[in-house]
Amino acid sequence: MPKTITLTERFGHLVTTPSPKKKIERDSISVSLVEAALQCALKRGVAREGLLAAAGIAPATLDSPRARVSPVQYGNLWNATADALDDEFFGQDTHPMRRGSFVLLCHAALSSRDGAQALGRIANFMRLVLDDLRFEPDIDGERVRIWLADKGEPKTMFAYATGFILVYGLLCWLVGRRIPVLAAHMRCAEPVDSDEYRLMFCNDLRFHAARSFVDLPADCAELPVVQTPATLKRFLRDAPANFIVKYRNPDSLAARIRTRLRQTAPTDWPEAESIAAALHMAEATLRRRLKQEGLTYQTIKDALRRDLAIARLAHTRETIPQIADALGFAEPSAFRRAFRKWTGVRPADYRREG
Repeated sequence: MPKTITLTERFGHLVTTPSPKKKIERDSISVSLVEAALQCALKRGVAREGLLAAAGIAPATLDSPRARVSPVQYGNLWNATADALDDEFFGQDTHPMRRGSFVLLCHAALSSRDGAQALGRIANFMRLVLDDLRFEPDIDGERVRIWLADKGEPKTMFAYATGFILVYGLLCWLVGRRIPVLAAHMRCAEPVDSDEYRLMFCNDLRFHAARSFVDLPADCAELPVVQTPATLKRFLRDAPANFIVKYRNPDSLAARIRTRLRQTAPTDWPEAESIAAALHMAEATLRRRLKQEGLTYQTIKDALRRDLAIARLAHTRETIPQIADALGFAEPSAFRRAFRKWTGVRPADYRREG
């Protein structure tokens, strides 16, 4: 049996030696999910101050409902909360998912032949470590449905999301690609931050369902498992920050635009006409298709600047003027105003205290 590795050992890299160059090119996470994790800990007598310090999240960040944190910060919070509770499911099941369970789950699924076998092994393992929530794959020629079978009253959306992220994140890594989520129906009531959960799952996220389930495309069951023990080591080093964030649709026009923008310094980001030409379409077509996705080119750029700013503030020693200049702001004051508009707090509030 593989050696059990604690979350501290597994995620220590995230806390001590984050790589700014690597991590700044990621999305961000609503402070509402930070609050949800902290509430899980508080119910079991663990104060938030130590968890926030371990995550590198300034307490003032929680004062604004619009505030966001980087995936690395949230991954560190995930780590710290699981360590404090000795539970990788944050005390949301009557049976704790003890530290090291996810590592053993990875080893159990790694030798699978394809997505279907991997999903079966993942579901069987989760059945051994949780009592109240089960993941039951139902595979047919039209889709792969994962039932989230729970006992009694519906769980919170945060509980469903915590479990699904572990299962889905591992499955995507095993087959070497991001699997689209087609639909997600949950028994629970719609939370106030449902839009944030739609970013994690998909646009077709519904609530008050008779049974909870998530649908994936049928072909993911046939995808071969491509990972090895060597790649598993790298995967665990960066988990869970490497699979927490998921855009609505990786094949959408917005996702293609984000990919191009990430490959260029913000000071050199092209105008809409130029990026439309690079994508072989007219500017009017680009605007029309983005409107269908509920976005504009400017909102995509603003969101990406916001996320780059959050990551730089959290994980680098760059000064605010340096960050403002790197992100293409003419003056630090303009950056401060934009950041406060985006998140509701000052840039300095994202600096780690202590």
